[in-house]
Amino acid sequence: MELTLLGTGAPDGLPRPSCPCAACATARGPWARAATALLIDDALLLDLTPGAVFAAARAGHSLGAVRQVLLTHPHDGPAVELPPALPPAGRVPDGQVLTLISGHRVRAVPMDAPGTGYEVSSPDGERLLYLPPGAAPAGLDGRAERPYDLVVGDVVGRPDAVARLRAVGAVGPATEVIAVHLDHDAPPGAALDRRLAAAGARAVPDGTTLVVGEYPVVPDVPRRVLVTGGARSGKSVEAERRLETFPEVVYVATGGRREGDPEWAARVGLHRERRPGAWRTEETCEVAELLGAEGPPLLVDCLSLWLTDAMDRVDAWEDVRWREGGEKALRARVAELVAAVRGTRRQVVLVTNEVGSGVVPATVAGRRFRDELGRLNAAVAAECEEVLLVVAGQAVVLRG
Repeated sequence: MELTLLGTGAPDGLPRPSCPCAACATARGPWARAATALLIDDALLLDLTPGAVFAAARAGHSLGAVRQVLLTHPHDGPAVELPPALPPAGRVPDGQVLTLISGHRVRAVPMDAPGTGYEVSSPDGERLLYLPPGAAPAGLDGRAERPYDLVVGDVVGRPDAVARLRAVGAVGPATEVIAVHLDHDAPPGAALDRRLAAAGARAVPDGTTLVVGEYPVVPDVPRRVLVTGGARSGKSVEAERRLETFPEVVYVATGGRREGDPEWAARVGLHRERRPGAWRTEETCEVAELLGAEGPPLLVDCLSLWLTDAMDRVDAWEDVRWREGGEKALRARVAELVAAVRGTRRQVVLVTNEVGSGVVPATVAGRRFRDELGRLNAAVAAECEEVLLVVAGQAVVLRG
C-alpha cells in the first residue's frame, strides 16, 4: 500500500495567512505545509483540501483514479470546490466498514473530539490508521490484534493519542508514526525533529510518498536522557514532553513534601497538574533502586534535590564531618547512582540544575553543593545517550 501525503499541516496550513508569529515567519520552503490530506494507492483520498489536484501533480500523482473521498473532521471556512471527476466527499459512520472496488477496506474509528478516524487495510493486509486534528481514539478496550504498520496523526497536539494506542498494542516497536496537522504551535526545524524522535515519530515534507508495510525507519528513542538548565528555564517541561506519548510513566519526585511551606506546595501542584493523569508519582530519593528494577519509563525530577538529600544523610554540610568521612560517604552514594544509570534497562529522563554559571555562593556549604552538583551532572551525563541544555525554553543538544 502506497501513501502520499499531499499536505501535512493544520487545516489553516503553515504558515497561517496574515499571522506574524515567529513560527509562521520561518515556515518557508520545506517547512511550509498545506492542510493535511492523504492519497492512498491513487484510489482513496482522505480529506479534500484546497489545491489537492496540484499537490498530487507535484508529487507525481493524479486524482483521476480516485474512487472514494472521505472527510475526517468538520471543515470551517468556505466550501472546497470538488475537482472534476472526483466522487462526492463523505464520511463513514463510526464503527462501520466500507469496502472499495479497489479492494481496500476502510473502518471508521470513533474519536474523543469532533471527527472520524479511518483504519485502512490494503488487499495485501497492510494497515494504517489516520487520525483527525486534535483527536485521539475513543473507547479502546482490550488488546489490539496486532500493531498498525503506520499511524498518521496529530502527535504534537495530542501526544496522548499515541500513548493510548501504545497501551493496547496498536502501536508497536515497528510501527511507523508520522506527525501531521502541524500548526504554528509546533517548534520549527530541528527542534520538531528532536521532539518527535523522543516519541518514536517523525515529520515528512508535503508530497512525501511512503510504502506502508515496508521496513520503516523508526527513530531510536534514547534510553537515558539528561535535561539540565537554570531555574524556570523550561527543563521540566522539556523532560515531560519526552515521555508524553508513553502510556505508563513513573514520575520520581525527589523533593518530597515540605510541611508548612505553601509556596512549595503550589509548585508541586503545578507540576502535578501538567502531567498526564495516567502517570504514577513516587516521592523518593531511592533512585538507584528504581533504576535497577523492571518497569515503565522513569522521569526523575530532579538530581539537585536528590543531591541535597544525599548530603543531608552524610551531614556533608559541616566541615568536620566532611573531612571525617562525609566526603567518602557522599562519593559512594553518587557512584551507586551513576552505576545504576549506566546499567538500567528502563527508559529514563533525568532533570538537573545548572548552578555553576552564576554568582559564587557566599558560604562554604553553598560552594560545596555547587561543586558536588557539577561533578554529579558530569558523571550522569557521561552515561546518557542524549544530554540537553534548556535556556529560555529552548533546548540545545549537547550530546545525541
